[in-house]
Amino acid sequence: MRPHLSFRRSGKNAGTAFLQQNRINLHPLLFKQNQQAFLEEVIPHEVSHLLVWTLFGRVKPHGNEWQSIMIEVFGCEAKTTHSFDIKAVTNTVAYSCDCSEHALSMRRHKSIITGTRYRCRKCNTELSQN
Repeated sequence: MRPHLSFRRSGKNAGTAFLQQNRINLHPLLFKQNQQAFLEEVIPHEVSHLLVWTLFGRVKPHGNEWQSIMIEVFGCEAKTTHSFDIKAVTNTVAYSCDCSEHALSMRRHKSIITGTRYRCRKCNTELSQN
């Protein structure tokens, strides 16, 4: 049976496969801005998740089974993330550490305001708002 396709906001995710529901959710704004890439990369990525679930059950999300389907069935590179510009679709706040800049979600920003502290995974310094 063909999967149900929905267009709902999904934060930074270009797409999400809901395995047990046989449903794929695509980010409507990212889709509008990157239609060809969605057809060539995102949809095969998510359909591969559904196929792996149907054929193999519960396995690693981007494991050997998924990679095999991406390469052999769809002829796609088995990339696990997209490289779309998400600035226009996400509300972020600029933070920095000693080694780089970080775009934190509004949820994390609000957590910092209420006392949570975040550290950079590379340099281990506390993030501060720019």
